[in-house]
This record gives sequence, structure tokens and C-alpha cells, in this order.
Amino acid sequence: MASFNRVILLGNVTRDPELRYISNGTAVTDIGLAVNDRRKTASGEWVEETTFVDVTLWGRTAEIAGEYVTKGSPLMIEGRLKLDTWEKDGKKNSKLRVVGEKMQLLGSRSGGGGDGPKGKARPAGRASEPPVDEFDQSGGYDGSSSAMDASVPTGSDDDIPF
Repeated sequence: MASFNRVILLGNVTRDPELRYISNGTAVTDIGLAVNDRRKTASGEWVEETTFVDVTLWGRTAEIAGEYVTKGSPLMIEGRLKLDTWEKDGKKNSKLRVVGEKMQLLGSRSGGGGDGPKGKARPAGRASEPPVDEFDQSGGYDGSSSAMDASVPTGSDDDIPF
């Protein structure tokens, strides 16, 4: 039987990430994500419900989250569900969390000032780097299209096949 384990979440970060490194030097950070849902009840009233999800990020993605993400930041996470189980004081516990494999920073970059990590001014010479929008688990730029990509012309009319 085939199986598929994929989660895509869009929400706001509930706390500043705390970046740490495990013994082999791999970066890891845990973040909380608040995901809001708005729906109508049978009586016609609108009800808002917030689900809090724990997300674990690894490698370069964790380092980028530690540098650019703060409490309240809008964020999109793509990953997989993982069930953690443990026993404490003879009682079995379990917790479902998301292992984030891709992260996309959302929201605007403040003004035209080119703010960098956590509100610090960006050093000169960084304008030619790819936008810090989407990073995959390997830490590279995913290259998938985003709103920023649409505004950058990449060829001439001669490149259009029709």
C-alpha cells in the first residue's frame, strides 16, 4: 500500500527561534507556528480557531530561521508529520510535530532600505545574492517562482517560442 506524508502550513511564528547545534555540528531549531482557521458554524456565525503546531528545522534551513525569523513572522513550512513517543514516570506520552523540509519567508521586506537579518542593515555587496525567500533542507535556494521572481526580466522577446 502506498503512503504519502506531506504537510504545508502557513501561519505566524509564536516565539523567536533558538538555534542550537547537535554533537555532529548539525544546526537544529524548534519553532511554534500558529495557524488560523475561520469557518461558519451551522447557525451561520463565523468562528476563528487557532491551531498551534511545533516545527523542527534542520541544517541550513534552521540557521536561516535563526537569522531571519522572529516572533510574529509570517512563514510557510512544507514538511512531514512525525510522531514522537516517550515514557515518563511509567506513563506513555506522544506528540505529533512537523519536520520542516522547506521554509518560505513571507511578508514584505521593510521599505526600500534593504533591511537584513532581524532588522539589521544589510552589508554592501549583497544585492547580487538570490532573494532570501525559499530554502530547501539542503540549505540552497529552491529557485521556485515567487512574487519577487515575476518582476525580474530574464531574457528578450526573441526567447519567446511563439
